[in-house]
Amino acid sequence: MKEAWKEAVVYQLYPLSFMDGNGDGIGDLKGILSRVDYLKELGINMVWLGPVCQSPMIDHGYDVSHYRRIADQFGTMEEMEALIEELHKRGIKLLMDLVINHTSDEHPWFEQSRSSKDNPYRDYYIWREPKEDGSPPNDWQSFSGESAWRFDEQTGEYYFHIFDEKQPDLNWENEKLRSEIYDMVRFWLDKGIDGFRLDAINHLSKDPSFPDAADDRESPRGQKYFKNGPRMHEYLQELNREAFGRYPGIVTIGEAPSVTMEEVNRYTAQDRGEMTMVLMMEMSRLDAKPGDRWGRAEWKLTRLKQIVDKWYKGVFGKGGYATYLSNHDYPRSLPRYGDDGVYRKESAKMLATFLLTAPGTPIIYQGEELGMTNAKFESIDDYRDKKTRSYYHRRVEREGADPMDALTAIHQCSKDSSRTPMQWNDSPNAGFTTGQPWIPVNPNYPDIHAEEAMADPDSIFHYYRKLIRLRKKEPVLAYGDFRLVDEEHEQVFCYTRQLENTKFVTILNFSDEKAEFNLPKDIREGLKDAEYILSNLPEGGAVLGEKPGKEDRAVLNLAPYEAIVWKLKVNA
Repeated sequence: MKEAWKEAVVYQLYPLSFMDGNGDGIGDLKGILSRVDYLKELGINMVWLGPVCQSPMIDHGYDVSHYRRIADQFGTMEEMEALIEELHKRGIKLLMDLVINHTSDEHPWFEQSRSSKDNPYRDYYIWREPKEDGSPPNDWQSFSGESAWRFDEQTGEYYFHIFDEKQPDLNWENEKLRSEIYDMVRFWLDKGIDGFRLDAINHLSKDPSFPDAADDRESPRGQKYFKNGPRMHEYLQELNREAFGRYPGIVTIGEAPSVTMEEVNRYTAQDRGEMTMVLMMEMSRLDAKPGDRWGRAEWKLTRLKQIVDKWYKGVFGKGGYATYLSNHDYPRSLPRYGDDGVYRKESAKMLATFLLTAPGTPIIYQGEELGMTNAKFESIDDYRDKKTRSYYHRRVEREGADPMDALTAIHQCSKDSSRTPMQWNDSPNAGFTTGQPWIPVNPNYPDIHAEEAMADPDSIFHYYRKLIRLRKKEPVLAYGDFRLVDEEHEQVFCYTRQLENTKFVTILNFSDEKAEFNLPKDIREGLKDAEYILSNLPEGGAVLGEKPGKEDRAVLNLAPYEAIVWKLKVNA
């Protein structure tokens, strides 16, 4: 069934680093307003706006202290309303980041909740008495690896938090709390918001018995009791009935880590009334080193193929999912899955080809369309992320590691690598701000910036525009069946998308070396009358030849990081 969200191209906008409109060094709504025509020029039709509600910014806005106010550093409610209006004028929908698993400990609800055990807001959060020895109620861990419980001396009880101790979890068992959340959601929908990215959404329901998890080998310990919990679907369906479902066309994208394909379908099957789609998070973690947050492992293309094929077979046509290669929580995709040196442009275009022709709703993270790279700052003082700085000081000061070794790991793994300011031009601070930026600009901005990219018809930016136009023009890229070709090839990712009589073939060399790829007979025959759609290299870059001794095969010789898309004729 045709749905606008299936045909959408989403652009993730990280407010702190997109554009500063008042010269204080922090990206804001005024700055975003000044760049809406850039978004229109790129061609995207949906923006995911990072958190902009009032917050002490312990976690860059994911610690909300007031749901109905705009944080001072980002601007005013009037500017938010103007942004909604200006995006809508350009045919662009706006999704807000909605953080409803937890709040800041500075939220009025929590300040009331911790004031006394009999306060009306006490049950808005999860409080438990200590064990007899004074220890936490159970052995669950937060995502920092420490106890998920913080003792509060004012009332002598522990409160629960799966993230930072300054981000207490809301108690979704409380009906009055849920009603307040739904009312707040309707407040934003009445403003004209088109939907939400739902932060940490599959953690809302916890096992109400809060058992110890001593035998739990997962990290953090106990998460099997606080993810995909017993009332999770009930809560989402109620949220949909009371808020989302009352506004036609609303789109919701759930951040739901560690889910099976069956669980994704329960969350996103349209007849269940829960979410529109979930984030397919596996592609952004291909090079993660198990058990080592600051290590990178060699990744295999065959694993990426397996992930894409698994989600297609398990979810496509049954539920919904959004694909992405990096976001504000991960280093940039280009140096991880492509090449940020000699083949920067070629590999950036190749990755774009993959993202926009594979199954799923694609999300472009700001700067990917320019081929922005990780910033390799030479001093730890240039980094802002708390975990990054803690890692450096632990490794260097306590463990005696070479500072350069610690910085090398940080260059590859820090969230700050993807949070540096957008590079608009070659003026001071890349045109992001007239003041001192909250985090330094990547030093390579004189060579990589939007002004240069928009002026160069062969740039990564204009290649993204071509792909986005193609996706809008060709329904096969949103709805077409997916077939993997040669799943064992370790350099080349080839697949077809077919919808009725339209068939696309995408061939991608994911390596920095030439690659030889054998085309099966059906594709070889189809190429005789095929329409060449696009390539990231000059037309004719790939050389097609015969494969000796293989009558039903033809060999395609691909340049490093080459990408090709063909449209084949299919007999009715």
